[in-house]
Amino acid sequence: MRTYFNLVDLKVIHYYTGFVTLITAGLLVIPMITALLFSEWPMFVDLFLTLNVALMTALIFMSIGRKAKMAARIQWKHGLIISALSWFILMMISALPYFLSGHYMSYLDATFDVMSGFTTTGVTLSMDMDHMPMSLNMWRHIITFVGGQGMVVLALSFLFQQTHGAYKIYVGEAKDVELVPSVKGTARIIWMISLAYLFVGTVALWINGMMIGLNPVNAFFHGMFIFASSWSTGGFAPMSQNMLFYHSFSYEIVTILFMILGSFNFGLHYAILKGNRKEVYKNIEIQSFFVTLVGSGIFLTLWLKKDGLYSNVEMIFRKGIYHLLSAHTTTGFGSVYAKQFASDWGDFGILILIVVMLIGGSACSTAGGIKGLRVGILFKALMAEIRKNLRSERRINIEKYHHIKDNVLDDATIKASAIITLCYIVLFTVGTAIGCFYGYPLIQSAFESASTAGNVGLSIGITNVAMPTGLKIYYIIAMYLGRLEFLSVFALIGFMIGGVKTIWKRN
Repeated sequence: MRTYFNLVDLKVIHYYTGFVTLITAGLLVIPMITALLFSEWPMFVDLFLTLNVALMTALIFMSIGRKAKMAARIQWKHGLIISALSWFILMMISALPYFLSGHYMSYLDATFDVMSGFTTTGVTLSMDMDHMPMSLNMWRHIITFVGGQGMVVLALSFLFQQTHGAYKIYVGEAKDVELVPSVKGTARIIWMISLAYLFVGTVALWINGMMIGLNPVNAFFHGMFIFASSWSTGGFAPMSQNMLFYHSFSYEIVTILFMILGSFNFGLHYAILKGNRKEVYKNIEIQSFFVTLVGSGIFLTLWLKKDGLYSNVEMIFRKGIYHLLSAHTTTGFGSVYAKQFASDWGDFGILILIVVMLIGGSACSTAGGIKGLRVGILFKALMAEIRKNLRSERRINIEKYHHIKDNVLDDATIKASAIITLCYIVLFTVGTAIGCFYGYPLIQSAFESASTAGNVGLSIGITNVAMPTGLKIYYIIAMYLGRLEFLSVFALIGFMIGGVKTIWKRN
């Protein structure tokens, strides 16, 4: 009789899921220290309880699979399931301090915000954010920062020795860039790059914050939080008005710099650090990003100027181009109120944002969406097919594209890009249909669906505590699927269904 899993599979999955949970749980110490510094005692207790729940869960999982760790080699199905299951468990645990804080109406709302943070989406269902404890805000932005790089990437950087098959867990988190031959080494380089930017970005925004009138303490924490969201293309902010709270052109310019950098492939960052500066203009993702950004920017500027919504070049840049960049990098920062998109921008302006939200940033970055790499590959494939039909049948050309190195544009690459692109389109279409089912206008439903599927975080006003429960659940699923790029979640679902079928047959 065919079975979908065996005891060894379960033990391998349990051990490494527990390991990812254990490493991520350790981050709770940071907001706990913050709670002590600001004398936020109730929040300290909530975080301490959450830490204990996380540690117990992790240790139970690891104890179940401890013998399989050394005996079994990690397979592709293990890697995919470990990533998807780790994210789900961490969502459930990380939501506890959110819910216990009283700033969320329900546990579902708390899990919504955690998934929004882990997936670097940035939409929120929090209540009274302006009076949220500093330690809870710290936890929200740690979740965003870690989610951008990936919890699995964080855990793999703490491996004491190279683990056979670790790359398969790494790929399960929708990353495949190999900066060095060792997966542990690659994970550590990713974190070294991110932490170096964290220092530079926090200092830059801290100084800028003091220049615009924030006191030194608030300027520092706001700078750290805003950088975490910029670099991780997350969109969370410590205040309910998001970027509108700061009323500062210079603050917006700094965030533009870091959200663009955050949307670029970690392989590109590493190549530049190694001295390969030509990669900046040779890389297919940068070319794709430049073309789609310039094209959409021209159309949006012409539309906003024709519509007369913003009176001068500065306002068109700060309100129009800023949101275009925020959408295209899938950051989700906003300097206008959500309802203004619906009431002021018009259908054409909203449509442009929908398109760039779906395209998104680069592969193996902190950004979401279909990714510029896949858009570039599909465009090159189309051009190659046209050229093939125009030239002599006897002439054979090998098509290539440049992404960190020269790669052959083969059928497998094109097929993989097309499948993931189709999955995003289906996810977006279903989300739009569900929004319409609950009574929201088509264009607004499409905007919100593109934002959640692409892990962007801009909202047109649908996402709020009063929206239907079914829509909240769907958006959680959409963020989850979009961030892990479907395959890991599909593997987890298939694994669970297979397990149920096996148990059913045995009984």
